[in-house]
Amino acid sequence: QVQLVESGGGLVQAGGSLRLSCAASRRTFSSYSTGWFRQAPGKARDFVAAITSSGMHTYYADSVKGRFTISRDTAKNTVYLQMDSLKPEDTAVYYCAPTRGIPPTAFGSWGQGTQVTVSS
Repeated sequence: QVQLVESGGGLVQAGGSLRLSCAASRRTFSSYSTGWFRQAPGKARDFVAAITSSGMHTYYADSVKGRFTISRDTAKNTVYLQMDSLKPEDTAVYYCAPTRGIPPTAFGSWGQGTQVTVSS
C-alpha cells in the first residue's frame, strides 16, 4: 500500500498563494491517478483536483478552477497543488489520495493532511 504524506500548508492572507506537496513512499505511486481533497470544520471531505498517472489529464472542482493547479513530478514521486488567489473559504485540511474513476474517487487510507488557513 502506498503511503502519502502531505505538506506545505500554513497561514496566508486572502489573495495569497501556497504550494502543497504530496510525497509517496513507493515508486508505484506513479502508476496511480492522484487527487487532492479538503475538509473544512463541520463539513464533509470534498474533491479539489486530480491528475492522471501520465500527468496528461487534470480535473478540478468548479470552486477552484482557474486558481489551483495540480501537477506531478514522477521522478520525485510527488504531486503538487499550487493554490493562487486564495480565499477564506479555501480554509480546510487538505489531503491527497490515489483516485480512480470519473469523477475522481479516493481509495485507500487517508494521511494526516496539511492545514491551510486563509485569513480575510
